[in-house]
Amino acid sequence: MDVVRSRVDTGSEGFRRNRQDMLALLAEVEAQLALARAGGGERSVARHRERGKLLIRERIELLLDRDAPFLELSPLAGWGTDFSVGGGFVSGIGVVSGVECVVCGHDPTVLGGAITAVSLKKINRALEISRLNRLPYVQFVESAGGDLRRGTEDPDAEMRRQLTHFAESGRLFHDITCLSGERIPTVSVVFGSSTAGGAYQPGMSDYNIFIRNRSRVYLGGPPLVKMATGEDADDEELGGGEMHAGTSGLADYLADDEPSAIRMARSVIAHLNWRKLGPGPTQPADEPLYDAEELLGLLPVDLRSPMDVREVIGRITDGSRFEEFKPLYGKTLVCGWASIHGFPVGIIGNNGVLFSDSSQKAAQFIQLCNKIDTPLVFLQNITGYMVGRQYEHGGIVKHGSQMINAVSNSAVPHITVILGASYGAGNYGMSGRAYDTRFAFTWPSAKISIMGPKQLAGVMSIVRRGGARAAGRAFDEEEDARLFAAVEDRAERSRSRSTRRGAWRTTASSIRGIRGRCSASRCRRCTGPRFAGPTASACSGSDVKRAPIRRLLVANRGEIARRIFRTCRLDGDCDGGGVCGSGSRCAARAGRGRGGGARGSVGGGDLSRCREADRCGEAGRGRCGASGVWVSGGECGIRAGGDRGWSHLGWSVA
Repeated sequence: MDVVRSRVDTGSEGFRRNRQDMLALLAEVEAQLALARAGGGERSVARHRERGKLLIRERIELLLDRDAPFLELSPLAGWGTDFSVGGGFVSGIGVVSGVECVVCGHDPTVLGGAITAVSLKKINRALEISRLNRLPYVQFVESAGGDLRRGTEDPDAEMRRQLTHFAESGRLFHDITCLSGERIPTVSVVFGSSTAGGAYQPGMSDYNIFIRNRSRVYLGGPPLVKMATGEDADDEELGGGEMHAGTSGLADYLADDEPSAIRMARSVIAHLNWRKLGPGPTQPADEPLYDAEELLGLLPVDLRSPMDVREVIGRITDGSRFEEFKPLYGKTLVCGWASIHGFPVGIIGNNGVLFSDSSQKAAQFIQLCNKIDTPLVFLQNITGYMVGRQYEHGGIVKHGSQMINAVSNSAVPHITVILGASYGAGNYGMSGRAYDTRFAFTWPSAKISIMGPKQLAGVMSIVRRGGARAAGRAFDEEEDARLFAAVEDRAERSRSRSTRRGAWRTTASSIRGIRGRCSASRCRRCTGPRFAGPTASACSGSDVKRAPIRRLLVANRGEIARRIFRTCRLDGDCDGGGVCGSGSRCAARAGRGRGGGARGSVGGGDLSRCREADRCGEAGRGRCGASGVWVSGGECGIRAGGDRGWSHLGWSVA
């Protein structure tokens, strides 16, 4: 098989500029991931620990095999909404007792683990991934049930904006039982209350593990029982772990504490005798010839600049080998065969707009891969299908439809990586999220929209101009220019936002060593045993400044992930991506959770861009520069919707 020949000059000014821009984007992503890891904020986390409970990521860490990776799914779901980043729910794929499983759980520090619109999407997506990939499903349950918060404004206005309904929430219980019907094991570990609808999560599972004096599962809690029947009952006798283990029979195992319950879950997975379907890797899984770190400098942040997708292929395939299909036909689409981690794959990548010939080439290649049961990897950087009189006459609608038809009816697994633009029907033809792709990964530079910002603004301008002509009124050029700029700016922000806030977005991360480390970046100097804490490691826990992890997921190699890039900088500067966003030198020590300075100030008291946010503007220190919210007594004066902690109020990140 031929080897991809790279033509990239890694010493050029353009390459260095692209790398710097990509690292800046990765720093923004890391800052948001830090917010997701913070859960409901410092006060909620402290209250949770006072009860002797582990955090959700610590629970998952104990469940996974030692040093096993964890591919977290949709970690930024809820970004840009009124909900907390991550949606108060963690889901992903990890290895438990040698078996790859979907592992998910409620974060009780966020709204008590209540199921919100965001977390519901994440749960349904996790169940879908479990079903499609035939992975055992393990869920950590500690939920207050449905999110019952309602606004205080006009109920009619709120109803007009409400596009979801309670009836849709029952789908998750349906899907849990369907997994059992398809002989995919489901395991529930109940760490606390599981009330009302939340009670059906363990109720529908194959295996249930409860904790003595901790687990409480009932359809109606003591207050509801009192109101409905007049009966007096406490939590334990109504739905405690011992009652369900000895009386109702709902609990299959009863543990004394959380670590014991997690050990029981590992034992359950171990005795499943689980075997994956299909063949294993059949090709040599040697490393690419080119340094994967060079991917950082390949793609410009300005998506109008071209990039040869073969350069990406050469840095993710085994030995940089790639057998290209029809290289002289339909040149704006690159198709061919390769292997990733020893698994044969077909690769389809964009090198420009889709024409009729490239669409027909794609349809044929997809059919060939289906004939030999070869999975497909789509590398998206597409502005759409070509338009214009010549191309309409040439049958671009017919040929584009043939490509989309082939994608829709393809029976082999699809993995989609959005490198840059993903506009209009080009997203469909390249197996976008709506086309049952197994996983969708996005680079930080990815943009998803119905069309490009300039095209959208231009179309709206033409429509306004035509409306003025039809009405016989003068056309206001100044107003049109203002609206053009506004529409373009809104489209630019919206298409960037869609890659972060969508519940389907997938990002890879490792959550090993969260507790007791010197920083969220998992300092490489911490060499002690997991959960042992700084005192048992080579790091004192306070002598290393926080710095962002540099991550870039390139593609899914085999079962878990292809590449995660990390660079842990141990210098003293925050550089605008970690603790503080102002770019100033951060005086805070790692793990103290402050925006910098003795009293939480950043760069001389400017809190307007503090990314840490958990302790932003300490008790009684005045106004937070981000939103003018008065901070007193460690709480936000407006709180905006309940006990979510105030790290999610007013600290917006562009």
